[in-house]
Amino acid sequence: MNPMGWLADYRCDLKKYTALSGRSALKQLLTEQGLWALLQYRIEARVYHRRLPWFLKAPARLVLTVWHKLVEITTGISLPCTARIGPGLHLPHCGHRVVHAAAVIGADCCVCPGVSIGVSGHGNRRGVPVVGDRVYFGVNAVAVGKIVVADDVCIGANSLVNRNVPIRCTVVGVPAAIVSKRGSEDYIVVRTGPGPSRKKACPEELGTIV
Repeated sequence: MNPMGWLADYRCDLKKYTALSGRSALKQLLTEQGLWALLQYRIEARVYHRRLPWFLKAPARLVLTVWHKLVEITTGISLPCTARIGPGLHLPHCGHRVVHAAAVIGADCCVCPGVSIGVSGHGNRRGVPVVGDRVYFGVNAVAVGKIVVADDVCIGANSLVNRNVPIRCTVVGVPAAIVSKRGSEDYIVVRTGPGPSRKKACPEELGTIV
């Protein structure tokens, strides 16, 4: 495992912000709360999963837990270190977001304010969502339960997703239903290596597109 993998992932996060805003990386680092939360998550997740002597890992975990709580209080964003989050995550605008500790989120996703990705269900059906790549979550969307949200899905604002969602579609409503076979391609910036990202940036109004 690459010991600096967290840094490569965070660079992808930062690149996403700069691609969307057109502003410098330094300005993004100083002003974007989503990047503060992502930096804390990337470092804490690396320490959590890395094998270290207990006398090193225990104090490091304590410091990182305090940092996590400070970021959570300041930004309203909760990204537990046990969640699996791919590179290139975008957390636009201020506002709370809650991700369950066992959740899986793929690469190049966009999670708007008010989104919750959590646990639901009973018995064997109880669980947490697995979210694919390039998934867009509109404002106040909720995804819960032992479900799979496939790649390139667009979830409309204020929607409740509690069942599997197939690849490349748009879902809206409570509970969410498919309203279009067109997915998130118009709303997600996708990294293509060291050069510029492709696809359109998420405009300010995307939280209420559907």
